[in-house]
Amino acid sequence: MVEVAIQAGASDQAVGVVGRVVGRVADQAAEEGDVVAAEETDRSELIEVPLIGLGYRQPLAEWISTCPSEVHCLEITAEHFFDHGQARLEWLSENYPLYVHGLGLSLGTPGPLDAETLDQFAQVASIANPDWISEHVAFTRSAEVDLGHLNPVAPTERSLQTLVDHARELMDRCQKPLILENVTSFLRLEGALSEPEFLNRLCDQAGCGVLLDVTNLLINARNHDFDELAWLQELDPRHIRQLHVVGYSQRGGVWHDNHGAAIQDELFQLIAEVVQRTFVRAVIVERDMNFPPTDELRLELSRLEDVCATARQRSVHQHG
Repeated sequence: MVEVAIQAGASDQAVGVVGRVVGRVADQAAEEGDVVAAEETDRSELIEVPLIGLGYRQPLAEWISTCPSEVHCLEITAEHFFDHGQARLEWLSENYPLYVHGLGLSLGTPGPLDAETLDQFAQVASIANPDWISEHVAFTRSAEVDLGHLNPVAPTERSLQTLVDHARELMDRCQKPLILENVTSFLRLEGALSEPEFLNRLCDQAGCGVLLDVTNLLINARNHDFDELAWLQELDPRHIRQLHVVGYSQRGGVWHDNHGAAIQDELFQLIAEVVQRTFVRAVIVERDMNFPPTDELRLELSRLEDVCATARQRSVHQHG
């Protein structure tokens, strides 16, 4: 039997997604002669269905306000709501499962977090009441200069302790679970730890999770010539809670993440690998420019749902 766990207070959209995927699993199991029931059993097997959603952006606001069925959840960028938009944020929190994503806390910078930025982030999180909050395994400023973009941290013991301390501080302040995102880099920084080992220890010591950006992973693998599946094998799957994805671009033999392209086939394949290995709870499309017509977005989101549903079926049958 397959037991289906649905969080208390889940939105109608989330329940609908669970129902659709459970139906697919049931149909496939029936064809193979298995019995499927959504009830308590002695088995601890759970189907966790990733919700499919978008990063909330102003060009998409009107469409999102119609609550399209393909959009199960939203990720909001905290900095976009620091100075305005409280009413809009309240409406979004009432109509969608939300996740709050930060860009500028600079968790990898030694020393105290910027007090004003932390206050503003916590205020947004309080209004949005997200299932979790997220930031990056990166730094955006030094003690003297705001660099204005995400920079990687070296996988060293010193960097690890800085991130652990700041992650705990952020969780204590917001009283929400925290997940941290891997970033792209044209420089591959060396240290005592591999990147997956660094992330594993960060999660274990800080009590946080991973926001796995599959596009960033693929870009780094291509630019730095390593195997993304071997990288995944080294990362503890229990830490991965959410995925980011968006299409990549290439210029002069270098891969780039400009958040402005449709998702390519190899990214769908990588998502399937991750969802089959882990219990991802949400997949967010991070489009920041070159927004396509909504019909194209609907198709992309629907394909993501199908890919995740198929991957979850495979996982259930492999462990059945």
